[in-house]
Amino acid sequence: MNVRSELLSQLPLRENLRGLSPYGAPQIDVPIQLNVNENTHPLPQTVIDAIAQEVSKAAATLNRYPDREFVELRELLAKYLGHDLDRENIWAANGSNEILQQILQAFGGPGRSVMSFGPTYSMYPLLASGTDTEYIAGQRADDFTLSADSAAAQVREHTPNIVFLCSPNNPTGTALGLDVIEAVYEAASETNAMVIVDEAYAEFSLANTKSALSLLGGRQRLIVSRTMSKAFGLAGARVGYLAAAPEVTDAIRLVRLPYHLSAVTQATAIAALKNVDLLLAQVEEIKTQRDRIVSTLTELGLKPSVSDSNFVFFGGLDDPHAIWQGLLDAGIIIRDNGIAGTLRVTAGTEAETTAFLERLTELLSAQK
Repeated sequence: MNVRSELLSQLPLRENLRGLSPYGAPQIDVPIQLNVNENTHPLPQTVIDAIAQEVSKAAATLNRYPDREFVELRELLAKYLGHDLDRENIWAANGSNEILQQILQAFGGPGRSVMSFGPTYSMYPLLASGTDTEYIAGQRADDFTLSADSAAAQVREHTPNIVFLCSPNNPTGTALGLDVIEAVYEAASETNAMVIVDEAYAEFSLANTKSALSLLGGRQRLIVSRTMSKAFGLAGARVGYLAAAPEVTDAIRLVRLPYHLSAVTQATAIAALKNVDLLLAQVEEIKTQRDRIVSTLTELGLKPSVSDSNFVFFGGLDDPHAIWQGLLDAGIIIRDNGIAGTLRVTAGTEAETTAFLERLTELLSAQK
């Protein structure tokens, strides 16, 4: 135990937080960073100029608190999502992680539980610990898929108060069928539990993949969370949001901090949404590179998962850490999620993708 850890252990920390490590992928300064699923394309200059103009307007009133209800932003988000949603269905926060945290603050807490199905987003158990909510680790099949029958049976067995469904799933990249979401919601209805579908990567989905937004009507306890970090290329702006019944947004207001979404954050998101077509044009290029990665990895004898996201999860590696290190030595960082025989890579620009594939080919050839 180092000195800092020893000093930390002396504090009257909550027992369920002792021994935990903060979330975070390695932050290593290399030329090609394909490890945290960012949109690696720079924002178009037109969007940069629009953001600068909106932020400049906001700067003139920074001596005042921002719009606590961020009405214009919610109206634009509702218009973007469609599905007959309006601003009363929308809530936003500083990244989708804060959205999930607020949901746990409102519906979780001591004596309550949240369930998800691993391997999945590693923040879920950390958010649970941070809100003193018991985390229940559900199971996927050996190929990391999740069927409607299995998911519903596990929800009925464990009776959680909240269920997180990650779709497309991180780190495996594959979306859930609507039948899985419907089955989980029906099972959760028996105990009045909330069901959250985390659609952080929804804009990258394959053409035949349907969003859980289509299921919101008549389902009071269903929430769909989204982010502007990925498809919109605004990871640095920290904007996440949810769509749900209006009474759900009322519940979140009970736990949100006052004026939690800054005027600068609101201005940035508003400018981006006013230029949504320019930003989403990059999504098609990212999907092209993602599909290129899947195709090439298959040709190399590896086992990439079907991807509805901006990243590719792949197996078939005898020594994934050696591959990870070999890529890093060449100035390329991807993600080792600690799942045996697998790695995960973000689909970057065409040049970044080419560099990754060429170096990976070299490393695999050297292992033969």
